Amino acid sequence: MDQRVAEGERSVAAAYDRKVADGEISGDPAQEDVAGRLDELARALAETDQRPGLLRRLVAGAGASGRAPAGLYIWGDVGRGKTMLMDMFYARAPVRRKRRTHFNDFMADIHARIRSVRDGRGNDDSGDPIPKVAAAIGEEARLICFDEFAVTDIADAMILARLFEHLFAQGVTLVATSNVAPDNLYAGGLNRPHIVPFIRLLKAKVEVLHLDAADDYRLHKLEGRKVYFRTDEPGGRGELERLWRGLVGGRNCGPGTVEVGTRKVEVPSICQSLARFGFDDLCTKPLGANDFLALAHRFHTVVVENVPIIEPQQRNEAKRFILLVDVLYDNRVRLVVSAAAEPDDLFHGEGTEAFEFRRTASRLHEMRSASYLRDVEDMPMT
Repeated sequence: MDQRVAEGERSVAAAYDRKVADGEISGDPAQEDVAGRLDELARALAETDQRPGLLRRLVAGAGASGRAPAGLYIWGDVGRGKTMLMDMFYARAPVRRKRRTHFNDFMADIHARIRSVRDGRGNDDSGDPIPKVAAAIGEEARLICFDEFAVTDIADAMILARLFEHLFAQGVTLVATSNVAPDNLYAGGLNRPHIVPFIRLLKAKVEVLHLDAADDYRLHKLEGRKVYFRTDEPGGRGELERLWRGLVGGRNCGPGTVEVGTRKVEVPSICQSLARFGFDDLCTKPLGANDFLALAHRFHTVVVENVPIIEPQQRNEAKRFILLVDVLYDNRVRLVVSAAAEPDDLFHGEGTEAFEFRRTASRLHEMRSASYLRDVEDMPMT
Protein backbone atom coordinates (compact mmCIF):
# COMPACT_ATOMS: atom_id res chain seq x y z
CA MET A 1 0.00 0.00 0.00
CA ASP A 2 1.17 3.52 -0.80
CA GLN A 3 3.09 4.97 2.13
CA ARG A 4 1.35 8.32 1.63
CA VAL A 5 -1.97 6.80 2.69
CA ALA A 6 -2.79 8.26 6.09
CA GLU A 7 -3.41 5.92 9.00
CA GLY A 8 -7.12 5.25 9.38
CA GLU A 9 -7.82 6.09 5.71
CA ARG A 10 -7.46 2.61 4.29
CA SER A 11 -10.54 2.99 2.13
CA VAL A 12 -11.47 5.53 -0.51
CA ALA A 13 -14.62 6.35 1.44
CA ALA A 14 -12.60 7.15 4.57
CA ALA A 15 -10.18 9.35 2.63
CA TYR A 16 -13.10 11.12 0.97
CA ASP A 17 -14.81 11.71 4.31
CA ARG A 18 -11.58 13.18 5.65
CA LYS A 19 -11.43 15.71 2.82
CA VAL A 20 -15.01 16.70 3.52
CA ALA A 21 -14.33 17.02 7.25
CA ASP A 22 -11.24 19.14 6.58
CA GLY A 23 -13.21 21.47 4.33
CA GLU A 24 -11.17 20.63 1.21
CA ILE A 25 -14.31 19.62 -0.69
CA SER A 26 -18.05 19.63 -0.19
CA GLY A 27 -19.70 16.25 0.23
CA ASP A 28 -21.54 15.00 -2.86
CA PRO A 29 -23.75 11.87 -2.98
CA ALA A 30 -22.59 10.96 -6.50
CA GLN A 31 -18.95 11.07 -5.44
CA GLU A 32 -19.74 9.03 -2.34
CA ASP A 33 -21.34 6.33 -4.49
CA VAL A 34 -18.29 6.11 -6.73
CA ALA A 35 -16.01 5.96 -3.68
CA GLY A 36 -18.01 2.97 -2.46
CA ARG A 37 -17.70 1.18 -5.79
CA LEU A 38 -13.97 1.78 -5.84
CA ASP A 39 -13.70 0.25 -2.36
CA GLU A 40 -15.65 -2.80 -3.55
CA LEU A 41 -13.19 -3.21 -6.41
CA ALA A 42 -10.26 -2.87 -4.01
CA ARG A 43 -11.69 -5.70 -1.89
CA ALA A 44 -12.16 -7.89 -4.97
CA LEU A 45 -8.58 -7.22 -6.05
CA ALA A 46 -7.32 -8.11 -2.58
CA GLU A 47 -9.16 -11.45 -2.66
CA THR A 48 -7.75 -12.48 -6.04
CA ASP A 49 -4.28 -11.25 -5.15
CA GLN A 50 -4.25 -13.56 -2.10
CA ARG A 51 -4.80 -16.71 -4.15
CA PRO A 52 -1.86 -19.10 -4.45
CA GLY A 53 0.47 -18.19 -7.28
CA LEU A 54 -0.46 -21.04 -9.61
CA LEU A 55 -4.20 -20.48 -9.20
CA ARG A 56 -3.77 -16.77 -9.74
CA ARG A 57 -1.88 -17.39 -12.99
CA LEU A 58 -4.51 -19.88 -14.15
CA VAL A 59 -7.26 -17.34 -13.47
CA ALA A 60 -5.31 -14.63 -15.26
CA GLY A 61 -5.02 -16.86 -18.30
CA ALA A 62 -8.67 -17.86 -18.32
CA GLY A 63 -9.69 -15.25 -20.90
CA ALA A 64 -13.28 -14.16 -21.05
CA SER A 65 -14.34 -16.75 -18.50
CA GLY A 66 -11.72 -15.73 -15.95
CA ARG A 67 -12.47 -14.22 -12.57
CA ALA A 68 -10.26 -11.16 -12.64
CA PRO A 69 -12.39 -8.39 -11.13
CA ALA A 70 -14.32 -6.26 -13.59
CA GLY A 71 -12.90 -2.78 -13.78
CA LEU A 72 -14.59 0.62 -13.68
CA TYR A 73 -15.05 3.28 -16.33
CA ILE A 74 -15.96 6.54 -14.59
CA TRP A 75 -17.22 9.29 -16.85
CA GLY A 76 -18.83 12.67 -16.38
CA ASP A 77 -18.49 16.37 -16.99
CA VAL A 78 -15.25 18.20 -16.41
CA GLY A 79 -14.04 18.87 -12.89
CA ARG A 80 -16.47 16.55 -11.10
CA GLY A 81 -13.80 14.80 -9.05
CA LYS A 82 -13.13 11.73 -11.19
CA THR A 83 -9.35 12.01 -11.07
CA MET A 84 -9.40 12.77 -7.33
CA LEU A 85 -11.36 9.60 -6.59
CA MET A 86 -9.28 7.43 -8.89
CA ASP A 87 -6.06 8.69 -7.29
CA MET A 88 -7.45 7.85 -3.84
CA PHE A 89 -8.23 4.35 -5.09
CA TYR A 90 -4.86 3.87 -6.77
CA ALA A 91 -2.97 4.87 -3.62
CA ARG A 92 -4.90 2.25 -1.64
CA ALA A 93 -5.30 -0.52 -4.23
CA PRO A 94 -3.90 -3.72 -2.64
CA VAL A 95 -2.03 -4.75 -5.77
CA ARG A 96 1.72 -5.13 -6.06
CA ARG A 97 1.87 -4.60 -9.81
CA LYS A 98 -0.07 -1.50 -10.79
CA ARG A 99 0.28 1.43 -13.14
CA ARG A 100 -1.40 4.84 -13.16
CA THR A 101 -0.95 6.90 -16.32
CA HIS A 102 -2.52 9.43 -18.62
CA PHE A 103 -4.13 7.56 -21.52
CA ASN A 104 -2.18 9.49 -24.17
CA ASP A 105 1.11 8.69 -22.43
CA PHE A 106 0.14 5.01 -22.25
CA MET A 107 -0.62 4.85 -25.97
CA ALA A 108 2.64 6.64 -26.82
CA ASP A 109 4.42 3.92 -24.84
CA ILE A 110 2.47 1.21 -26.69
CA HIS A 111 3.41 2.60 -30.11
CA ALA A 112 7.06 2.86 -29.05
CA ARG A 113 7.03 -0.79 -27.94
CA ILE A 114 5.43 -1.86 -31.20
CA ARG A 115 8.16 -0.07 -33.15
CA SER A 116 10.80 -1.71 -30.97
CA VAL A 117 9.39 -5.20 -31.65
CA ARG A 118 9.29 -4.52 -35.38
CA ASP A 119 12.80 -3.07 -35.39
CA GLY A 120 14.06 -6.18 -33.64
CA ARG A 121 12.77 -8.36 -36.46
CA GLY A 122 14.84 -6.62 -39.10
CA ASN A 123 13.43 -7.41 -42.53
CA ASP A 124 11.00 -9.96 -41.13
CA ASP A 125 7.83 -7.94 -40.61
CA SER A 126 5.53 -10.95 -40.46
CA GLY A 127 3.30 -11.50 -37.46
CA ASP A 128 1.44 -9.19 -35.12
CA PRO A 129 3.62 -7.40 -32.53
CA ILE A 130 0.66 -6.60 -30.28
CA PRO A 131 0.52 -9.94 -28.39
CA LYS A 132 4.16 -9.55 -27.38
CA VAL A 133 3.64 -5.94 -26.31
CA ALA A 134 0.50 -6.82 -24.35
CA ALA A 135 2.30 -9.71 -22.64
CA ALA A 136 5.02 -7.34 -21.44
CA ILE A 137 2.46 -4.82 -20.17
CA GLY A 138 0.51 -7.56 -18.41
CA GLU A 139 3.65 -8.74 -16.63
CA GLU A 140 4.32 -5.21 -15.40
CA ALA A 141 0.83 -4.31 -14.17
CA ARG A 142 -2.19 -6.28 -13.02
CA LEU A 143 -4.11 -3.05 -12.42
CA ILE A 144 -4.00 -0.18 -14.91
CA CYS A 145 -5.57 3.19 -14.06
CA PHE A 146 -6.10 5.61 -16.94
CA ASP A 147 -6.63 9.32 -16.51
CA GLU A 148 -8.47 11.12 -19.31
CA PHE A 149 -9.50 8.26 -21.56
CA ALA A 150 -10.15 10.04 -24.86
CA VAL A 151 -9.39 8.44 -28.21
CA THR A 152 -8.41 11.07 -30.80
CA ASP A 153 -5.91 9.22 -32.98
CA ILE A 154 -6.79 6.76 -35.76
CA ALA A 155 -3.61 4.82 -35.00
CA ASP A 156 -4.85 4.26 -31.44
CA ALA A 157 -8.36 3.37 -32.56
CA MET A 158 -7.07 0.67 -34.89
CA ILE A 159 -5.16 -1.29 -32.24
CA LEU A 160 -7.19 -0.84 -29.05
CA ALA A 161 -9.41 -3.90 -29.48
CA ARG A 162 -6.52 -6.28 -30.17
CA LEU A 163 -4.38 -4.78 -27.41
CA PHE A 164 -7.02 -4.97 -24.69
CA GLU A 165 -8.27 -8.36 -25.77
CA HIS A 166 -4.83 -9.67 -24.82
CA LEU A 167 -4.56 -7.53 -21.68
CA PHE A 168 -7.95 -8.63 -20.34
CA ALA A 169 -7.10 -12.26 -21.17
CA GLN A 170 -4.08 -11.92 -18.88
CA GLY A 171 -6.29 -10.83 -16.00
CA VAL A 172 -5.54 -7.10 -16.16
CA THR A 173 -8.15 -4.94 -14.45
CA LEU A 174 -8.82 -1.48 -15.88
CA VAL A 175 -9.99 1.65 -14.08
CA ALA A 176 -10.43 4.73 -16.26
CA THR A 177 -11.80 8.25 -16.08
CA SER A 178 -13.25 10.02 -19.09
CA ASN A 179 -15.39 12.96 -20.08
CA VAL A 180 -17.51 10.79 -22.39
CA ALA A 181 -19.49 7.56 -22.16
CA PRO A 182 -17.86 4.56 -23.88
CA ASP A 183 -20.29 4.72 -26.81
CA ASN A 184 -19.09 8.25 -27.56
CA LEU A 185 -15.37 7.47 -27.69
CA TYR A 186 -13.77 8.67 -30.93
CA ALA A 187 -17.11 10.16 -32.01
CA GLY A 188 -16.77 11.61 -35.49
CA GLY A 189 -13.27 10.18 -35.86
CA LEU A 190 -11.79 8.97 -39.13
CA ASN A 191 -12.84 5.37 -39.85
CA ARG A 192 -14.69 5.16 -36.55
CA PRO A 193 -15.85 1.54 -37.14
CA HIS A 194 -12.30 0.51 -36.23
CA ILE A 195 -13.00 1.34 -32.58
CA VAL A 196 -16.43 -0.30 -32.29
CA PRO A 197 -15.02 -3.78 -31.38
CA PHE A 198 -13.02 -2.17 -28.59
CA ILE A 199 -16.08 -0.37 -27.22
CA ARG A 200 -17.98 -3.68 -27.10
CA LEU A 201 -15.05 -5.36 -25.34
CA LEU A 202 -14.67 -2.48 -22.90
CA LYS A 203 -18.33 -2.56 -21.87
CA ALA A 204 -18.06 -6.31 -21.28
CA LYS A 205 -15.02 -5.93 -19.02
CA VAL A 206 -15.80 -2.84 -16.94
CA GLU A 207 -18.72 -1.38 -15.06
CA VAL A 208 -19.63 1.99 -16.49
CA LEU A 209 -20.33 4.67 -13.85
CA HIS A 210 -21.66 8.11 -14.63
CA LEU A 211 -20.31 10.56 -12.05
CA ASP A 212 -23.00 13.20 -12.12
CA ALA A 213 -21.63 15.38 -9.33
CA ALA A 214 -23.27 18.72 -8.69
CA ASP A 215 -20.33 21.07 -9.24
CA ASP A 216 -17.08 21.66 -11.08
CA TYR A 217 -14.68 21.24 -8.17
CA ARG A 218 -11.53 21.95 -10.14
CA LEU A 219 -12.86 25.32 -11.21
CA HIS A 220 -12.88 26.38 -7.58
CA LYS A 221 -9.10 26.01 -7.49
CA LEU A 222 -8.74 28.95 -9.87
CA GLU A 223 -12.06 30.72 -9.57
CA GLY A 224 -11.45 34.06 -7.90
CA ARG A 225 -7.70 33.45 -7.87
CA LYS A 226 -5.05 35.63 -9.41
CA VAL A 227 -3.51 33.94 -12.48
CA TYR A 228 -1.30 36.74 -13.86
CA PHE A 229 1.74 37.65 -11.77
CA ARG A 230 4.24 40.47 -12.17
CA THR A 231 7.84 39.37 -11.74
CA ASP A 232 8.85 42.98 -11.09
CA GLU A 233 6.55 43.26 -8.09
CA PRO A 234 7.42 42.07 -4.58
CA GLY A 235 5.99 38.65 -3.85
CA GLY A 236 5.00 37.89 -7.43
CA ARG A 237 7.11 34.77 -7.73
CA GLY A 238 6.03 33.52 -4.32
CA GLU A 239 2.36 33.99 -5.20
CA LEU A 240 2.76 31.84 -8.30
CA GLU A 241 4.53 29.14 -6.30
CA ARG A 242 1.68 29.04 -3.80
CA LEU A 243 -0.88 28.78 -6.60
CA TRP A 244 1.07 25.93 -8.24
CA ARG A 245 1.28 24.03 -4.97
CA GLY A 246 -2.45 24.41 -4.53
CA LEU A 247 -3.16 23.15 -8.03
CA VAL A 248 -0.98 20.03 -7.79
CA GLY A 249 -2.25 19.23 -4.32
CA GLY A 250 0.86 17.39 -3.13
CA ARG A 251 1.01 15.10 -6.15
CA ASN A 252 4.35 14.23 -7.70
CA CYS A 253 5.50 16.45 -10.57
CA GLY A 254 8.44 16.01 -12.84
CA PRO A 255 9.82 16.56 -16.34
CA GLY A 256 8.28 14.78 -19.28
CA THR A 257 7.60 14.99 -22.99
CA VAL A 258 4.65 15.32 -25.35
CA GLU A 259 4.96 13.52 -28.67
CA VAL A 260 4.22 15.50 -31.83
CA GLY A 261 4.56 13.11 -34.75
CA THR A 262 8.11 11.80 -34.66
CA ARG A 263 9.32 14.59 -32.37
CA LYS A 264 8.97 15.29 -28.66
CA VAL A 265 8.31 18.58 -26.89
CA GLU A 266 10.10 18.79 -23.56
CA VAL A 267 7.96 19.79 -20.57
CA PRO A 268 9.93 20.91 -17.48
CA SER A 269 7.18 19.95 -15.03
CA ILE A 270 4.08 17.79 -15.54
CA CYS A 271 1.48 16.93 -12.94
CA GLN A 272 -1.28 14.92 -14.61
CA SER A 273 -3.02 17.51 -16.83
CA LEU A 274 -1.08 20.51 -15.58
CA ALA A 275 2.14 21.72 -17.18
CA ARG A 276 4.69 24.33 -16.20
CA PHE A 277 7.09 26.03 -18.62
CA GLY A 278 9.47 28.92 -18.76
CA PHE A 279 9.06 31.44 -21.58
CA ASP A 280 12.33 30.23 -23.12
CA ASP A 281 11.07 26.63 -23.16
CA LEU A 282 8.29 27.58 -25.56
CA CYS A 283 9.31 30.74 -27.38
CA THR A 284 13.05 30.57 -28.01
CA LYS A 285 12.97 27.01 -29.35
CA PRO A 286 11.84 26.12 -32.90
CA LEU A 287 8.28 25.21 -31.95
CA GLY A 288 5.20 25.80 -34.07
CA ALA A 289 1.44 25.48 -34.24
CA ASN A 290 1.39 21.67 -34.16
CA ASP A 291 3.54 21.66 -31.02
CA PHE A 292 1.33 24.17 -29.22
CA LEU A 293 -1.80 22.34 -30.36
CA ALA A 294 -0.46 19.08 -28.93
CA LEU A 295 0.15 20.83 -25.60
CA ALA A 296 -3.36 22.30 -25.64
CA HIS A 297 -4.84 18.85 -26.17
CA ARG A 298 -2.68 17.27 -23.47
CA PHE A 299 -3.04 19.85 -20.66
CA HIS A 300 -6.03 21.70 -19.24
CA THR A 301 -3.86 24.23 -17.35
CA VAL A 302 -0.55 25.66 -18.57
CA VAL A 303 1.81 27.83 -16.53
CA VAL A 304 4.26 30.05 -18.46
CA GLU A 305 6.84 31.75 -16.25
CA ASN A 306 9.18 34.67 -16.73
CA VAL A 307 7.69 36.23 -19.83
CA PRO A 308 10.03 39.16 -20.54
CA ILE A 309 9.39 42.44 -22.26
CA ILE A 310 9.94 41.35 -25.85
CA GLU A 311 12.20 43.69 -27.80
CA PRO A 312 11.88 44.59 -31.52
CA GLN A 313 14.76 42.29 -32.54
CA GLN A 314 13.00 39.31 -30.95
CA ARG A 315 10.52 38.84 -33.79
CA ASN A 316 10.63 35.03 -33.68
CA GLU A 317 10.00 35.00 -29.95
CA ALA A 318 7.12 37.43 -30.39
CA LYS A 319 5.56 35.34 -33.18
CA ARG A 320 5.77 32.15 -31.08
CA PHE A 321 4.27 33.82 -28.03
CA ILE A 322 1.43 35.23 -30.15
CA LEU A 323 0.81 31.78 -31.62
CA LEU A 324 1.00 30.08 -28.22
CA VAL A 325 -1.61 32.38 -26.68
CA ASP A 326 -3.85 32.02 -29.74
CA VAL A 327 -3.77 28.21 -29.57
CA LEU A 328 -4.35 28.05 -25.81
CA TYR A 329 -7.18 30.58 -26.08
CA ASP A 330 -8.88 28.83 -29.00
CA ASN A 331 -8.71 25.50 -27.16
CA ARG A 332 -9.99 27.03 -23.91
CA VAL A 333 -6.93 26.12 -21.86
CA ARG A 334 -6.40 27.84 -18.54
CA LEU A 335 -3.25 29.95 -18.60
CA VAL A 336 -1.22 31.11 -15.62
CA VAL A 337 1.49 33.66 -16.42
CA SER A 338 4.30 35.44 -14.66
CA ALA A 339 5.58 38.38 -16.69
CA ALA A 340 7.74 41.48 -16.50
CA ALA A 341 4.85 43.83 -17.32
CA GLU A 342 1.14 44.03 -17.94
CA PRO A 343 -0.01 42.43 -21.23
CA ASP A 344 -0.25 45.75 -23.11
CA ASP A 345 3.39 46.55 -22.30
CA LEU A 346 5.02 43.20 -23.07
CA PHE A 347 6.02 43.96 -26.68
CA HIS A 348 8.09 46.95 -27.81
CA GLY A 349 8.20 46.16 -31.51
CA GLU A 350 6.38 47.68 -34.47
CA GLY A 351 4.76 46.55 -37.69
CA THR A 352 2.83 43.31 -38.16
CA GLU A 353 3.93 41.76 -34.86
CA ALA A 354 2.83 44.86 -32.93
CA PHE A 355 -0.57 44.73 -34.58
CA GLU A 356 -0.95 41.00 -33.80
CA PHE A 357 0.31 41.48 -30.26
CA ARG A 358 -2.59 43.79 -29.50
CA ARG A 359 -4.84 40.77 -29.97
CA THR A 360 -2.53 38.73 -27.75
CA ALA A 361 -2.66 41.34 -25.00
CA SER A 362 -6.44 41.43 -25.23
CA ARG A 363 -6.60 37.67 -24.91
CA LEU A 364 -4.22 37.66 -21.95
CA HIS A 365 -6.52 40.11 -20.22
CA GLU A 366 -9.54 37.92 -20.98
CA MET A 367 -7.82 34.67 -19.93
CA ARG A 368 -7.22 36.10 -16.45
CA SER A 369 -10.85 37.11 -16.04
CA ALA A 370 -13.36 35.30 -13.86
CA SER A 371 -15.71 34.90 -16.84
CA TYR A 372 -13.07 33.09 -18.90
CA LEU A 373 -12.23 30.76 -16.03
CA ARG A 374 -15.92 29.97 -15.60
CA ASP A 375 -16.53 29.43 -19.29
CA VAL A 376 -13.81 26.87 -20.02
CA GLU A 377 -15.85 23.86 -18.93
CA ASP A 378 -15.48 22.25 -22.37
CA MET A 379 -11.79 21.60 -21.81
CA PRO A 380 -10.56 17.95 -21.82
CA MET A 381 -10.38 17.60 -18.04
CA THR A 382 -11.35 14.83 -15.64
